[in-house]
Amino acid sequence: MLEDLKETFLKEREAIQSLADVNQLRVKYLGKKGLVTAQLKALSTLSSEERPAYGKRVNDLKVLIEQELEARESRLKDEELQRQLRAESIDITLPGKAVSHGREHPLSRTLSAIVDIFVRMGFSVEEGPEVELDYYNFEALNFPKEHPARDMQDTFFVSSEVVLRTHTSPVQVRGMEKRKPPVRFIAPGKVYRCDADITHTPMFHQVEGLMVDRDITFSHLKGVLEAFLHRMFGPDTPVRFRPSFFPFTEPSAEIDIGCILCGGEGCRVCKGSGWLEVLGAGMVHPAVFEHVGYDPGEYSGFAFGMGIERIAMLKYAIDDIRLFFENDIRFLKQF
Repeated sequence: MLEDLKETFLKEREAIQSLADVNQLRVKYLGKKGLVTAQLKALSTLSSEERPAYGKRVNDLKVLIEQELEARESRLKDEELQRQLRAESIDITLPGKAVSHGREHPLSRTLSAIVDIFVRMGFSVEEGPEVELDYYNFEALNFPKEHPARDMQDTFFVSSEVVLRTHTSPVQVRGMEKRKPPVRFIAPGKVYRCDADITHTPMFHQVEGLMVDRDITFSHLKGVLEAFLHRMFGPDTPVRFRPSFFPFTEPSAEIDIGCILCGGEGCRVCKGSGWLEVLGAGMVHPAVFEHVGYDPGEYSGFAFGMGIERIAMLKYAIDDIRLFFENDIRFLKQF
């Protein structure tokens, strides 16, 4: 009986092709209901004289089967490992693959440069919410209800009292509410307006600046902005101030630089004038000080604001603002 069982196992062993076949034979012969296990259970039916010799033969068969299955299993695993190694091997004769390096986005680069210049001048950096109350976006900045200047902002309204901020100037009000003068900070961030063409997008970036203290004059404003523009566009860049109007500053001015493309001779970009508008500024309106609890008779200050996209377009001679947001790799690789 045991010899027949051994011969049968050895024949079936030769037919093993996979690890699944090994497990199947292990269960068939050595499992709880296996053929060898059944022979061990049958020992109880033998006489005490027959039991030792028969038990030794059954145990020898069990050891043989275990050794043969383990040897076959080890060989199959080794063959599988060799197949994987061959499949996953690297052909070192193949040419290497070039890995593209990321670059800082031109808007991020421009914003970093602007922030760095003003931080070196002693300005801190403030942030505020992009979804803003009408009070901070308009009223506290001297835009009363129904004021015609509100039409210039092309506002996204969330509700009658909540808007997507149209400029970062609300951060100036929030900043002044939190501290007493002297105040000196810039407020970079995203702003939103209902406008879209080659020079406008519904979302864009601005940097506002504010300085408040005793005896701050327009000369301080002029000195700070000229220093900034010369650092950003070069020390020989011409700068001029033109009278303008903003509800939250009085007097107000638009600041131009000499056209960096034509050198002031006149071209399509500067519309033949030789000048390019870069930012707006002015002395903080007394009505704004009253909203934040500052005494306009004791304190004065100036504020300014600029579009990051505008500065980047001038600095890198880009004629379409939409290029910043299309993520065309050919465009971004230039920076």
